[in-house]
Amino acid sequence: MNSFTYTGLPARVVFGVGTTAALPDEVGALGIKKALVLTTTHQKAEGEALAEILGNASAGVFSEAAMHTPVEVTERAMAAFKTAGADGIVSIGGGSTIGLGKAIALRNDAPQVVLPTSYAGSEMTPIIGQTEAGKKTTQRTLKVLPETVIYDVNFTLTLPPKMTVTSGMNAIAHAVEALYAQEANPVLSLMAEDGIAKMTSALARVQEAPADIDARSDALYGAWLCAVCLGSGGVALHHKLCHVLGGSFDLPHAETHTVILPHALAYNAPAIPRAMEALRRATESDKPAAALFQIAQSAGVPTSLEELGMPQDGIARAVDITLENPYFNPRALERDALVTLLENAWHGHEPAT
Repeated sequence: MNSFTYTGLPARVVFGVGTTAALPDEVGALGIKKALVLTTTHQKAEGEALAEILGNASAGVFSEAAMHTPVEVTERAMAAFKTAGADGIVSIGGGSTIGLGKAIALRNDAPQVVLPTSYAGSEMTPIIGQTEAGKKTTQRTLKVLPETVIYDVNFTLTLPPKMTVTSGMNAIAHAVEALYAQEANPVLSLMAEDGIAKMTSALARVQEAPADIDARSDALYGAWLCAVCLGSGGVALHHKLCHVLGGSFDLPHAETHTVILPHALAYNAPAIPRAMEALRRATESDKPAAALFQIAQSAGVPTSLEELGMPQDGIARAVDITLENPYFNPRALERDALVTLLENAWHGHEPAT
């Protein structure tokens, strides 16, 4: 076995069905006296329900969280935090809301309790992405890692089947890249393979029975494992492309991951033989990239950048931005090959190895 380094991240996890009941105790354990509850506009009702559970420990609800964590939204949230006399954060939602909580914590080091309602995985990472003037930038710092995560399977039962698939594919992407990222190691590889296997199996079952507790539990557990991979491991070409497409063209986060993942994996496949072995086991397919593409296709979710509103004439610009500040990748980034990758993704072609 080769030498490796594994860094475990300090986070408390409460997992199960009905675990939201533990929220007041978890907030109190962090010494939070007044928690500002964060949501998107669409999940304001869920945020208000949490504020009621918190009672006197609630500092109100801020419901303007948005995709890609726009800096201007964060500035409004900071003002609300100060005005309410808050000293902590409770975030309920997916990547948009969790990202906003992280952005606040980055600026004032406020403790965070997170209740995920999707499989995006941001809650388990010390990574924050923020968008300003049309560009999304990311950084890694423990200041933004939530202190406590409450996984309540009940919150995922009403996640629509199509949204379940795109959110699940977003999670799978974290684990796929952990298998061949620069920080890859045997511990994360075990988590990644199991996370991908749990999620791919659960996605098929959820399509048939969206309220199946066991399927939803497996999906959320798989998402947790995939998120740990993202938080403790690293990323490569897939995440770079998604950051570029999301930040520069305002494409929806989970759907962009869904479209790009099979193509980015196919691009790297020749350079990652051991990772491909693990992916064949996890997906139970000889062609993992095609298997991931077919999961999206069979669920009727977008499989092309064209469907997401990406202009075809933006492909060259996306490649330029990708090459300006590239992430580590096991295969060298070749301009013509990247253009072909994005052209295939734009048209929605099945990935070519």
